[in-house]
Amino acid sequence: MSSGGFHVHGPHDHAIEHATHGHGDGHGSDHASHGDEGHGGGNSSTNKIAMFTAIVATVGAIFAYMGGATQANAGLMKNDAAIKKTEASNQWNYFQSKSTKQSLAELARDLTPGEQEKAKYQAKIDRYETEKNEIKKVAEGLEADAHAFDQKSEAQMHQHHRWAQATTALQVAIALAAIALLTRKKWLEWGMYGVAAVGLGVGTMALLHI
Repeated sequence: MSSGGFHVHGPHDHAIEHATHGHGDGHGSDHASHGDEGHGGGNSSTNKIAMFTAIVATVGAIFAYMGGATQANAGLMKNDAAIKKTEASNQWNYFQSKSTKQSLAELARDLTPGEQEKAKYQAKIDRYETEKNEIKKVAEGLEADAHAFDQKSEAQMHQHHRWAQATTALQVAIALAAIALLTRKKWLEWGMYGVAAVGLGVGTMALLHI
């Protein structure tokens, strides 16, 4: 599979074309000598494998698209998480600024002899404390959002890996189908079905977020 999607084109295409159409004039007499029954059995197997290849290629293309989509989603969510972390950091810096002002107000209150001045500074201290609590609440909310986006990004990347594994398995199944067409080995046919089943199973796991 290329970065652009699931491509079936390759050496196995020529094998399928050869197996389907290559038994023409050059080999016509051989087919006639084997009789109608043998020719029908060979065509049946060839058609079955060709149909299998077409179906698997279509499913593989869908899996490849889903893999690309989940990878893109993971990147977007990771970017959102970074933005939320930056916003949270700004809020904590604001919180620290308020803490510094509050400390200075407390120092001024303690050094001021007049009760009226002490009350004025105490009012500032109370205001800074209220503002700090509000800023802290916003900062913690932004951190929670960033953590949630990180978790979603990781889940999307896990799903992307599942789609990629499923796509790879289906590509292997198509390659086995091409070899089976050339060699007429029954065990290769069973192998292509088995690998395709594994690919479909992993694809199902990706769909179910397992």
